[in-house]
Amino acid sequence: MAKTLKFNEAIAEYNAILKSIEARRFASIYLLMGDEGYFIDAIAERLADTILNEAERSFNQVTVYGQDSETGNIVMLCRQMPMMGSYQVVIVREAQQLQKIENLVHYTSSPQASTILIICYKNKEQSKGLDRRTAFFKSCQKYGVVFESVRPRDYEIDGWLSSYVQSTGLRVEPKALAMLKEHVGTDIGRMVREVDKLRVSMPEGESRVTDSHVEQYIGISKEYNNFELSDAVMRRDVARAMNIADHFGHNPKGYPITLTIGVLFGLFQQLFLLNYHMWLSRSKGVPMPGEMDLMRAVRANNTFALRGLRENIARWTGPQLFAALGLLREYDAKSKGINSGGLDGGELLKELLLKIFM
Repeated sequence: MAKTLKFNEAIAEYNAILKSIEARRFASIYLLMGDEGYFIDAIAERLADTILNEAERSFNQVTVYGQDSETGNIVMLCRQMPMMGSYQVVIVREAQQLQKIENLVHYTSSPQASTILIICYKNKEQSKGLDRRTAFFKSCQKYGVVFESVRPRDYEIDGWLSSYVQSTGLRVEPKALAMLKEHVGTDIGRMVREVDKLRVSMPEGESRVTDSHVEQYIGISKEYNNFELSDAVMRRDVARAMNIADHFGHNPKGYPITLTIGVLFGLFQQLFLLNYHMWLSRSKGVPMPGEMDLMRAVRANNTFALRGLRENIARWTGPQLFAALGLLREYDAKSKGINSGGLDGGELLKELLLKIFM
């Protein structure tokens, strides 16, 4: 059984590939695959912009698409010699739509030094991924670079996002970062576009991104969002939570209840785990983990989030947290039409919150 690649491992490999491209250390084959399209496209674009100069690209760089191509034609393209240059570049985009892709082994088992083949295979579902047992896959590993692009889990994106924001010359406040993440989710490509939008929109001379900037330039309300709802619930601020829920109910397309329930479930999981570690410390004499270890243990994304959990954990007992997780599971089913009693999403959310607070 193949080892499941972690997001941070994929990022390390991605950075290593970019460094090798910058140093002009090219492989004969690049098999770029996985469920996160952003990194696949980023490597392919970097290669396309780096290997050949602008004049050479007209003669020696060709892009084909899986749906419109046949493996035999791609093999013939790869066997051609470059014109007036050292390399020929063949880019196969949307390779997941290429019929009998394994037949490319007729080239990849004996690639030419003068051809660089770039295969972009985006499999959004694991079941549609490439078969690693084939001679085609093994030959790509032997003679080239195989990169697996992994989509991050919710708790894995913060470190990468902070690093990316810094690379653009911006600094983002924790609340603004949480709002941006809650708005976009784990879609890296969309996240990059939103950060770039901030970068070009920020007033000249300003680099610190606040929640007001996110509201103004991205269009996310700094008062009515899942981050603010989670904060109100965590603090047991009933009036504020119900006000936000009422706003959500009047804007169901912008605030789908299934997403809100997922966010709240993550919050109560974190509170439950923190409560458990505190119980171990009190009752069993087990030392509390240090800050970084505790962040990992309770799945907090950053020190800002951990501080909020610590400040408010005393407001909740263990049984209350356990009951809240049960209610969230129940209302997740109701939000999908199971025993909902005909209530819409907004009414279900308000009913759920009242039961949690009670």
